[in-house]
Amino acid sequence: MLSAWGMKPETASDGIEALQRLNSFPADVIITDLNMPGLDGFGLLQRLRESGEMPPTLVLTAYGSIETAVQTVHELGAFWFVEKPIQPAALEVLLRRAGSHAGLRAEKSNLERQLRYKGSLGELVGTSSKMQEIFALLHQAGPSKACVLITGESGTGKELVARTIHELSARRQGPFVAINCAALPETLIESELFGHEKGSFTGASERRAGCFEVAQNGTLLLDEIGEMPMQTQAKLLRILEDSKVRRLGGKSEFEVDVRVVAATNKVPEEAVRGGHIREDLYYRLNVFQIHLPPLRERKEDLRLIAEALISDLNRKHLCRIADLAPVVMQALEHHQWPGNVRELRNVLERAVILAGEGTIELQHLPAFLQGTAATAATVESSTHAAQAPSTSDVGGIRFQIGTTVGEAEKGLILHTLEHTRNNKTRAAEILGISLKTLHNKLKEYGAGKEYGITG
Repeated sequence: MLSAWGMKPETASDGIEALQRLNSFPADVIITDLNMPGLDGFGLLQRLRESGEMPPTLVLTAYGSIETAVQTVHELGAFWFVEKPIQPAALEVLLRRAGSHAGLRAEKSNLERQLRYKGSLGELVGTSSKMQEIFALLHQAGPSKACVLITGESGTGKELVARTIHELSARRQGPFVAINCAALPETLIESELFGHEKGSFTGASERRAGCFEVAQNGTLLLDEIGEMPMQTQAKLLRILEDSKVRRLGGKSEFEVDVRVVAATNKVPEEAVRGGHIREDLYYRLNVFQIHLPPLRERKEDLRLIAEALISDLNRKHLCRIADLAPVVMQALEHHQWPGNVRELRNVLERAVILAGEGTIELQHLPAFLQGTAATAATVESSTHAAQAPSTSDVGGIRFQIGTTVGEAEKGLILHTLEHTRNNKTRAAEILGISLKTLHNKLKEYGAGKEYGITG
């Protein structure tokens, strides 16, 4: 019945199996009976609520259990209850409403994430002064018709900037086409850019549209423009000046309406002096120049970028990573990131897959970053030892020098719980971690039962 309504259902025989299925099936809505073997419906909702990951839930109930169902709705925040036998029309209405509610929650979560960043534009995030300057420039350059030259090291996000320019322009409904000039052999690049007629060269068995035709009424990104052959650069300059293209082997030109954005990982002035970019083409492209700083020069944006990447990777791999352990963040901050954001994404993708859910810990990072964390901890301990006596006082907790990060973290968590009189929700807020992470930490310490956590 659900499938006939265009929904994708997944089933589980009891609460325990449901929790297992939810690891790989991030449901928008849950329908659960109250009476089940093993973990019943009440226990399932309780576990989901404690984890902080409870989607809208419809509770099924027999005639004699309506009072229990209503209690469940009020105490555990279930969406609604449905009395047996189920009336399909009523169930469909409730499911549609619950689905809309789930969508609003997701939108609210996204807005909260945007507010937490205090600085985002499209998929670009950052609160550093350098990124705020870039955002301001993008707001000016985006709506214009001018060419834009994006510079910066490999992996800094030049294509993301180009896509943002496209989304801010009047061409946003048109195509965005990206071509990497460094990835194409010299014999094919003109065919890719301008297209070709049938029989224009060996292997040209049919007419083919080039990138300029494909990007008509849209935006064309020419990535690594400094790798484009000089002869092709001359043809590109002419197209930029008169907006006309001739396919290889063609006899006539045709007009194109395409905005060109170029990118290079070279310093453009040096590339001109070195003969990699034509000087006249450089001046034509360089109406707006946007320089992306390397990640090592804007470490203050690192956490925001990591959170945005983890959110995207959670969706891609159906994982449920909530946060990063403090020692992991320390390792990320001490690494120099020669591969910039691309390298960070690769590191986090591996960590997200390995961790699956909860918190990314040090063991989920590659060995070279684990070594970075150890070095950073050693330097920090040495600095503290030189500046402080044999103990350190943090927020009312005294740690002996030589205390490991794990031991210090445990002490801080347990001390905070004592301070909140075992109010775990408040403790998680003070610690800046999710409720689920707090539960996992207490189980790890063997203190779960002491603080009212089972399972």
